[in-house]
Amino acid sequence: MFTLLTAAAQPASTQNLTQLFLPFIIMLAIFYFILWRPQSQQQKKRKQMLTELQKGDRIVTVGGIHGEVTGLKDEVLTVRIADKVEVKLSKSAVGQVLGK
Repeated sequence: MFTLLTAAAQPASTQNLTQLFLPFIIMLAIFYFILWRPQSQQQKKRKQMLTELQKGDRIVTVGGIHGEVTGLKDEVLTVRIADKVEVKLSKSAVGQVLGK
């Protein structure tokens, strides 16, 4: 008789644990699909954009300066923003590539 009582109590406790953890699992899934996944995809696109920069590309910096890439080194760009005016920028300052 004691074994019947303990056997009957075990499924109820696992069901309670499932009901307890289900909201947390749902919240983690929501955070993954709404926050983490889109952010990681955006970071991949930005990294790809920065690695594909070439001489002659027209860019817009994060600060809103428009220019043309005239030189590339490891993490430094030389950008022509006007006739005979060139500035050196970090690659991370590039906000958008407009094309050639």
